[in-house]
Amino acid sequence: MTKNNPNFAGIEGDHNGFERANVLLQSIPYDGTSTWGKGADQGFEAFLDAAENMEIYDIETDSEVYKQGVHIIDPILEDSSPEAMFEAVYKSTKELLTKEKFLTFFGGEHSVSIGIIKAFYEAYPDITILQLDAHTDLRPQFHGSPYNHACAVYDASQNANLVQVGIRSMDSEELKYLDRNKCYFAEDMYGQTDWMDDSITKMTDKVYITLDLDVFDPSIMPATGTPEPGGLDWNTTIRYLKKVFQQKNVLGFDIVELAPIEGLSAPQFLAAKLYYKMLSYKFSNS
Repeated sequence: MTKNNPNFAGIEGDHNGFERANVLLQSIPYDGTSTWGKGADQGFEAFLDAAENMEIYDIETDSEVYKQGVHIIDPILEDSSPEAMFEAVYKSTKELLTKEKFLTFFGGEHSVSIGIIKAFYEAYPDITILQLDAHTDLRPQFHGSPYNHACAVYDASQNANLVQVGIRSMDSEELKYLDRNKCYFAEDMYGQTDWMDDSITKMTDKVYITLDLDVFDPSIMPATGTPEPGGLDWNTTIRYLKKVFQQKNVLGFDIVELAPIEGLSAPQFLAAKLYYKMLSYKFSNS
């Protein structure tokens, strides 16, 4: 754990030290398998910059969750191949799971989540993987590798309880791996709220959240590799996440696919606010 790592939200203090911090944050700036929009490897720096300019009092939870301590650990920089990246992330996450901290990760593109999720479901066999995403990401392999961003939750679908929310794009070859009972398509969710409680009933008590920022509508999140129209809005998303954190034991989460657009700061501010909201929900219910 290097002393040269930046402080979350730019706030110095002992609460950010590894021993005292309740939250670990790791950057995995891998962008090796994205197939259209590039730049997710630059997401973490933009996210941290936005976090420094964010109000740290959360009105909704009446809390300042930064006081729980967010320790930024060394990033995983392995990028020689998708397979090498997966192995590095998987091995690192297995080690982090022994630390009794709340684990959070920031991409990079969605392939970084495969190793994280595998380590979590091996440690917690009864875990639910909650995927918020525009895409199903259920291909067994893509472009010759099972560790491609298009395969982000295929392994989870075979080895854990996978619930998918916000989906609005997929390939027909993925249909055979899709559990329609646990997949909530954006077009069916629009203007409705019953999907929130219904999806939560499909979850086990322990939950890991993998959130691809393209789950949001591109009108508020254009800075992502494949900005699919018809996505979720901010208030709907955080209302849903609040319910999940209140009713389930969320063990960790990742946020992926922020590809900053030069001159446009709103997307990284959304990502920073989202991260802070998710922490606020986690610790306001502890």
